[in-house]
Amino acid sequence: MTITLFISLVTVFATATSLITEATKKVLDSKGIQYASNIVVCIVAAIVGIGGTAAYYALTSIPFTGSNIVAMILMGVAVAVGSMVGYDKVIQAVKQIKKD
Repeated sequence: MTITLFISLVTVFATATSLITEATKKVLDSKGIQYASNIVVCIVAAIVGIGGTAAYYALTSIPFTGSNIVAMILMGVAVAVGSMVGYDKVIQAVKQIKKD
């Protein structure tokens, strides 16, 4: 996997993670389930990163070798870290705007 492809996939997966996280939070809120936002983001990001990379490999006929599986795991971690940092900053900005 090239650096360009990795960064492109992280960007797409981070965007998908934010959309899926918001939908998940709405479902959890409607059912009255208490949750920690960061944990939800982390779980969704890991699933999207690993699953999205696996789907990319399958669609482009890339074999599932040891190094590709490691890349899938690293993608999951990268998307989780990127989403957590981005998510926290967005929530913090919204709270600051509401205060002002």
